[in-house]
Amino acid sequence: MEDGEPSQQTLSIARAWGELHSVRMDAITPFAPDAIASILQRAADDLHVSAVFAAGTDRGNDVMARLAARTGLPFAANVIAADIAGSVTRQRWGGSLLENAELRSARLLISVAPFAVHITEGPAPSTVDVKRYIEELDPRDLIVQVKEHIDPPGGGVSLAEAKVVVSGGRGVGSKEGFAIIEELAGLLGGRVGCSRVVTSAGWRPHSDQVGQTGTKISPDLYIACGISGATQHMAGCKGAKKILAINADPEAPIMSLADYSVVGDLKEVVPAISAEIRKLR
Repeated sequence: MEDGEPSQQTLSIARAWGELHSVRMDAITPFAPDAIASILQRAADDLHVSAVFAAGTDRGNDVMARLAARTGLPFAANVIAADIAGSVTRQRWGGSLLENAELRSARLLISVAPFAVHITEGPAPSTVDVKRYIEELDPRDLIVQVKEHIDPPGGGVSLAEAKVVVSGGRGVGSKEGFAIIEELAGLLGGRVGCSRVVTSAGWRPHSDQVGQTGTKISPDLYIACGISGATQHMAGCKGAKKILAINADPEAPIMSLADYSVVGDLKEVVPAISAEIRKLR
């Protein structure tokens, strides 16, 4: 179950369980989490399923938490491995540790951690006909709905979907200091991100924050400028294929975790990178 088609990661972890059925997250438009939870509950009962899986997105976890509340069943979020007996391995503390647990339940409720399961090809699940369930919805299940989507500042691709993200941290120094970050992101066709301390200082909006309490990203390239690399921040960018860290402190945690590290003043290094890109064009 995902925002559109079922996520390949969710199917990967669920495929060994036998027959699969899929309910689209957008079965109700506009999105109404209580209504989706109600449909899932009724479909699971009718199909006599042993487990309900969802992608570990904001919406997936929202719906599954509501389903757990409705049914009184335990819910395990951010799972990376599970078996039909109820043994699960899930991420805790933003992925900095793994927890092994037992779900004692007749029906397992599980969301799959983003970027944690290798994608494999296989047969598509059977799509559940939800028309009857929609017709039987309690009007109270439609009270909470998403009524509006606000485009990210500057328009274009969202932070979560960007192929290149250039982020700044405390080392940028000020709101005005992000001009060089914006310039590099523009040259690379990417988005600007930032750390939590930057949003707390009011330099950038929360929508730009990369991290456990911000946006989790998986770009082809993540450039971290003046970011120390706190656990919460790394939880948000660890899905990146390549990480380039620019920091004046060679001992900053992010430097040892990055694929490429540049020790130096970002106010000199970042404009130099932008200048070289312009020369190549």
